Amino acid sequence: MSTDVHELIRKPPEAANPRLAALGIPELDACVHCGFCLQACPTYRVTQLEPESPRGRIHLVAAASQGRIETNERFASHLYLCLMCRACETVCPSGVQYGRIAEAARELLGPPGGPVARGVLRFVLRRVLPSPRRVRVAARLLHLAQGLGVIRLASAVLPRRFREMAALLPPVPARSFPSGRAYPAVGAARGRVVLLSGCVMSVMFPEVQEATVRVLQRNGYEVVTPAGQICCGSLSAHNGETASARAMARRNIDAFLAAAPDAIIVTAAGCGATMKGYGHLLKDDEAYAGRAAQVAALTRDATEFLDGIGADPPRRTEAPLRVTYQDPCHLAHGQKVRAQPRALLSLLGADVAEMDGADRCCGSAGIYNLTHPEMSQTLLAEKMEAIRRTGAEVVVAPNPGCVLQLRYGAARHKVPVRVVHLIDLLDEAYARS
Repeated sequence: MSTDVHELIRKPPEAANPRLAALGIPELDACVHCGFCLQACPTYRVTQLEPESPRGRIHLVAAASQGRIETNERFASHLYLCLMCRACETVCPSGVQYGRIAEAARELLGPPGGPVARGVLRFVLRRVLPSPRRVRVAARLLHLAQGLGVIRLASAVLPRRFREMAALLPPVPARSFPSGRAYPAVGAARGRVVLLSGCVMSVMFPEVQEATVRVLQRNGYEVVTPAGQICCGSLSAHNGETASARAMARRNIDAFLAAAPDAIIVTAAGCGATMKGYGHLLKDDEAYAGRAAQVAALTRDATEFLDGIGADPPRRTEAPLRVTYQDPCHLAHGQKVRAQPRALLSLLGADVAEMDGADRCCGSAGIYNLTHPEMSQTLLAEKMEAIRRTGAEVVVAPNPGCVLQLRYGAARHKVPVRVVHLIDLLDEAYARS
C-alpha cells in the first residue's frame, strides 16, 4: 500500500470522471489539507498512511472526479477502510462534511467486497432491510439456528472467517418490537412522539425499545410506532446504495408525518444521524425536499429528547453505580450530542468515570466489524483497555452497534463489565421508584 497519496495519482489521457463529477461534491473544495483530522482518524492512527486519512481520501476523490486516477479496486479499498465515524468533522476548522464526500464516492463504487460479498450485501440492503417482515423472518431464522446449534456446528467446520463472524453474533431474541401501536401517556399528557422501531433495534434489542416506550410514557408522552415505517436507510447510505436509502427515507417521511408528532425519537445513533440528514439526502427531490427537512428537524436521539424536556428524576434507592460512557460516533460526531447523555447519568446519580478517548470509534461502525475485522479488532482492543482502566462496573453506550461490539469485546478481553443502552438504566431506575 502506498504511503503517500500523491504516489497514487497519475495524469491520465482521459477527461474528468463524468459519473463522479456529476455527483456534485462541493465539500471537496472546502478541505485545505491542514492535517487537523489526522490524529482524530482511527485508520490513520493505526496505519500512519496518508491515503487512510480523511484529507488523503478527499484528495483521492478530488483526483478521481478530475479523471486523474481510476475508481478501481485500489481506490475503493481506501474509501471503504474508513469507518465513517466522522471524528474528522469534529476537529475540522474548515467545517468539511467528510461524511457527505465519502457517501457520494461510495455511491459510485457500490457496496464493498468481492462479487459474492457485494451480491449478498446488495440483496440485504435492497430486499431485506426495506421489508420489516423480511427482517423479522431473518431474525427468527437466526434465532432458530442458534437454538438448534446449527451456527455452532457450522463454525466448527467452516473457514476461520465464518467463525469470527459467528462469534460477533449475540443471542437473537425470539420476539421483536412491533410497529403499528400507540401507547398512551402516563399521568398528565405533554405531547405525542413517534418512535423509530428500527431494523436492528426491533429484532436485536426489543427490550430497549419497550423500555424507551415506558420511559417516554412516564414522562407524559403518547408514543406512536407507525405501521408504515421501515429501516431508516443508514446502512444503505453508508455502503453505496444511496438510491435505496432515498426510497426508504420517502416511506418513513410519509409514515412519520402522518402521525403529526411533536418529535421523532431514535434509539440508534446511526439512524438518528441519517434521519437528521434526510433534508440533504432528498434535497433534489421536489416532492419530498421540504418534508424531508421537516422530519430532520423533528428527529431527536432519545437521550437528547429526555434531557431537553427535563426528564422526571427517579428516586434513588441504591448505592451509585460506577459507570463509564462510550460516545457513539454518530451521536457525538454526527449529531453533536455529548452533554445530554451525561446529564441523564447525573440524573440517575451514577458515579461516572470518563474513559480515555470516549469518542473514539469502538470498531463496530455498522457492518465494518464484518467487512474489516482486523482493523475493527485493533480498535476494539484499544477501547477495552481504556474501559478496563476506569474500573467501571457498567459501560453505557446508547447505540446498538456499540453495545454488541463492546459486549463481544468484554467477553473476548475478559473485562468484567455490563454493557447497556442508557435507556436500560433509566427504565430500571424508574421501575425501582
